Amino acid sequence: FPLEEYAFKQWISEHNKVYGTEEYHHRLHVFTQNKRTVDRHNAGNHSFTMGLNQFSDMTFEEFKKFYLFTQPSTCSVTKGSHVKRTGPYPEFVDWRMKGNFVTPVKNQGFCGSCWTFSTTGCLESVNAIATGKLIQLSEQQLLDCSRNFSNYGCFGGLPSQAFEYIKYSKGLMREEDYPYKAFEGKCHFEPSLAAAFVRDVVNITSYDEKAMVDAVARLNPVTFGFDVTADFKHYKEGVYSSTQCKNTTDKVNHAVLAVGYGTEKNNVPYWIVKNSWGTAWGKDGYFLIERGKNMCGLAACSSYPLP
Repeated sequence: FPLEEYAFKQWISEHNKVYGTEEYHHRLHVFTQNKRTVDRHNAGNHSFTMGLNQFSDMTFEEFKKFYLFTQPSTCSVTKGSHVKRTGPYPEFVDWRMKGNFVTPVKNQGFCGSCWTFSTTGCLESVNAIATGKLIQLSEQQLLDCSRNFSNYGCFGGLPSQAFEYIKYSKGLMREEDYPYKAFEGKCHFEPSLAAAFVRDVVNITSYDEKAMVDAVARLNPVTFGFDVTADFKHYKEGVYSSTQCKNTTDKVNHAVLAVGYGTEKNNVPYWIVKNSWGTAWGKDGYFLIERGKNMCGLAACSSYPLP
């Protein structure tokens, strides 16, 4: 398949990949399958488009192993502590536009540590809304230090459990004081250098997506987990929706940050979501996902901290 090989070579140079001969042929095969999936999807009528990205030489099995929870995390929250009002709410909310409240998109690398990025992203925003100062916080501290709170380092964890850890350990350090390594190491938390604090953890009642809207409209961005299936890794832009993914608490395998919501011209409501796979993925590191249907279990376990 010379045409596919040409596309693969272009992709290799764009992503600075290096392969041995044997691996080259294997990756060419995987890339070709992925490219066909993308082209087939984009030729159809869908609410989102797919594209090639840094994951295009990986099978979904490999991708899962490196980027998603392999340790199943069941969000145990069924009853939340978030008290919702009845609205009315604005049609459109985006915390990135309200001021300097959202840090740049980060990259978790080869580690299922999305839960730490979802946690820092949320606390960074909550902290900035409360103090007017946007400080980048340490994912590595959460990776290294929060195992006692049922988190599993690069194998998964939950933002609500990470917030509990920050609450009990009395603070989270800055990114620059405790930089990210993409693997779990020894805990080096220095309380005197804590830059953000959690007074309490607020859980949103499971499957109550209206309460999520309430929180994002009135208060701050919120963390949520959902079930990533094979087509999501190819997401490029538009409103993601899937019939393949599961929508229960026990199937959640990725954690992200809802920074806003809106409605498409064709009346499809969506969430605006910050991911942790770098800015080359999706829409500059963000994605939109259909709102109001508990799509892929996104309303199963949502939380945010009180600063």
